[in-house]
Amino acid sequence: MADSYVILGDGIAGSSAAESLREEAPEADITVVTDEGEPLYNRILIKEFSKGKLPEAPISIHSPDWYDERDIDLQLNTLVTEVDVENNTLHTHEGEEMGYDKLLIATGGTPNHMGRFGVENADADGIHHFWTFQDARAIRETAEDADTGVIVGAGLLGIDLAAICGAQDIDAKYLMRGDRWWRYALSAEGAEIMHQAMRDVGVEPVFDAGTDHFEVDDDGHVEAAVTPEGERYPADFAGVAIGLDFNVEFLQGTGIECDTSDGIVVDEYMFTGVPDIYAAGDITAFHDTITDERQQNGSWGSAKQQGDLAGRQMAADADPAEGGRSDGEDDRGEPFRWVSSYSITHFDFPFLSFGFPTIGDDEAERKYSENEWRRLAFKDGKIVGGVLIGDLAPQSKYKKLMQEEVECADQKELLLEEGFDVEDVMAAAGAQ
Repeated sequence: MADSYVILGDGIAGSSAAESLREEAPEADITVVTDEGEPLYNRILIKEFSKGKLPEAPISIHSPDWYDERDIDLQLNTLVTEVDVENNTLHTHEGEEMGYDKLLIATGGTPNHMGRFGVENADADGIHHFWTFQDARAIRETAEDADTGVIVGAGLLGIDLAAICGAQDIDAKYLMRGDRWWRYALSAEGAEIMHQAMRDVGVEPVFDAGTDHFEVDDDGHVEAAVTPEGERYPADFAGVAIGLDFNVEFLQGTGIECDTSDGIVVDEYMFTGVPDIYAAGDITAFHDTITDERQQNGSWGSAKQQGDLAGRQMAADADPAEGGRSDGEDDRGEPFRWVSSYSITHFDFPFLSFGFPTIGDDEAERKYSENEWRRLAFKDGKIVGGVLIGDLAPQSKYKKLMQEEVECADQKELLLEEGFDVEDVMAAAGAQ
């Protein structure tokens, strides 16, 4: 009997796993289950769609035919409500059962809603969260008719919503709890470049500003956001990006280490520690072999690599008698080892973060021009992440130093030179 693989989630992690599984296990039964109503699409491009810059067509990556051609059973609009690890069985919201030999969980997350923090009217019409293609469609529809807006959430998703307001000519206020955008990764100098870019497209940052409640009209549509101090900001469009809850409720009682804030704990091979079950993508708290710590990462490239690795690991586990392995064996191939990056292209200059720029015990930064700045984060003398604004050319050099765990914190001046030679840095580090 052919082995049966089930993948929960059809984002880039789940889809990449299905593709690598089909390559490694040509005769296997592969099922992809998603609670969304459409196959894989480009989550990076949906922001351009929301801005009115792209039609729908280029955003879809896989059509249903893609799955048919690979003999992959795609089940849309299907929510798994329980995993029975004793019997390797899944239960769906419609009461159906589905067996598996190996299971991959790549269900990602769900945006946090402000209502859970006591913010009144947080679910009013015109208040949007940005995660799925359906979210993007709703945002575009509302934004095209809006005149005023408010954005809440000073992170990477929040700035996408701010850029959408700018592109749709919405007079918007961007409410930030701290004194700058993405304050855990940027200094005041670097953040101010981003603040000015927002102002240039008609979005005004408002610092040290929370949201006490939203006001609504008689039809239940948002009218304004009000701060705890009573400041009122008119808004017929509101975008909220205050983090994710990971979709793990259905895993209660399985023995899988997980929670809604931290996701699913996996090792460097995407294995959960529970026999036959793996996880990949945004939902994972994985063992990072570069920093030797547990990390989370929401980038597209990281999710793709994790999905590919998980699929190959699942196939290798399938039949130890045929050269595969059992869970927990030492011969497991190459572990996950990836320096991720996240880019923003909303403004007249590019922005890129790589690695884990919000951690570290040391740092270095420099401003080169009005819209060019970079910052490096170090831990134990090694680069663990960074942010580049304006000039992204050095990213491959920094990623190489991070990947190879070069102790180079004492080479800050050289590292911040515009055209530095990575071999010079490595030679200096090796000579110590």
